Amino acid sequence: MQDTMLWSQPRGALAYAPIPQEYSMVPPADHPAPLSVTRTFVVQLRADTVVEQGHLVGRVEHVVSGQAMDFEALETLLAFIARVLRAERERPV
Repeated sequence: MQDTMLWSQPRGALAYAPIPQEYSMVPPADHPAPLSVTRTFVVQLRADTVVEQGHLVGRVEHVVSGQAMDFEALETLLAFIARVLRAERERPV
């Protein structure tokens, strides 16, 4: 039997769909990962965010280091990401 994922649709109806194929965050040694966990961030947007108007408010966290901050503008969000990625690149291996 094929694995399925269950989710709710409007009015309480249930639907089933195949579970997407999983992939590993650890790349084979001979192929560096285009999506590395060291460049993974979680962005949470507050309810009053209006992306269409450029109003972004929320919290961002770097998954590996745990560094986090609140932001009230796209520029602040991008500055945080740039700072963390720069520090990751400069960190001795």
